[in-house]
Amino acid sequence: MALKGYIVKRIIYSFMTLFAVMSVNFAIFNLMPGDPMALYASNLERTHITDEELALIRATFGLDIPMQERYLLYIKNSLSWNFGRARETGIPIVQEVLNRLGNTLILMGTSAAISISLGTLIGTFIAYKRGTKIDTGAVTGALVLGSLPVFWIGLLILWFFAVSLKWFPLGGDSPMWWAGGKIPTNPFEYIAGRILCLVLPVMTLVVFAVDGWTLLTRACVLQTITEDYVITARAKGLKETKVLLKHVLKPASLPLVTAMALTFAGLFSGALITETVFSYEGMGRYIISAIASTDLPILYSIFYISAVLVIVANFMVDLVYGLIDPRIKVG
Repeated sequence: MALKGYIVKRIIYSFMTLFAVMSVNFAIFNLMPGDPMALYASNLERTHITDEELALIRATFGLDIPMQERYLLYIKNSLSWNFGRARETGIPIVQEVLNRLGNTLILMGTSAAISISLGTLIGTFIAYKRGTKIDTGAVTGALVLGSLPVFWIGLLILWFFAVSLKWFPLGGDSPMWWAGGKIPTNPFEYIAGRILCLVLPVMTLVVFAVDGWTLLTRACVLQTITEDYVITARAKGLKETKVLLKHVLKPASLPLVTAMALTFAGLFSGALITETVFSYEGMGRYIISAIASTDLPILYSIFYISAVLVIVANFMVDLVYGLIDPRIKVG
């Protein structure tokens, strides 16, 4: 019964947070000096757009009605995922997002899985070697690596592996020789081509993120590695690997679970700088393009959907906490 009440509270809090996010999102784009949405409509009037299309845009976003009515219309559109059409292509924004979401999930999901796995293993190992030269060297290296800007890492990797060694293509989400409809029908050739274009951007994101996971894991493990039950497990003669993975890493995993959930919630927004450096057609590059063209409905939708995913991720973390930590149910 306590767990059910806990879940109900989390659901209520999640809806309250969603409402607050929608309100803030609306305020950002509508209450700033100069009315950005009205400026967006006026920019459309100077492009090749028919009066009917302009009237539809004004009706979709409520540009000709009072602010309070526009706010209610915005809430309705957000809940029904009606974000209008992209100005450059005329395609519904939801469809535009879906067209790029697959590329982003492949890139971000792969890099996140690798960086989390490597960072967790390395962090656990150097925590076990705490106080030694290995620990000092690894922590120093992680701090130095974390201070490097991601665009510099990407350009360095691009120059070395693509320009100097010519092992990988310079950019794109598919090989250049696929241009003109020459996409291979053989699934193995298709997968190999996509992987070839993924290696460098994934490598960039892994190098950029692995240091954070290493330091976080090390800090979490150090909090539990000297506990009495860990000493007891060693006294029983258990293998050190089993002690580290089962008796040390598992109790220390709660902060890691939170960080993982928020990382995967952020997959939707893509890697803005990395996708730009490698000309990768994902959500990050789509956001940069929307900012450059001042396409506010696209930014509307992306901010909203990203916030929804973060709220969902936090809700899932709360559920996991409620299942694995009985103290939370009581609280």
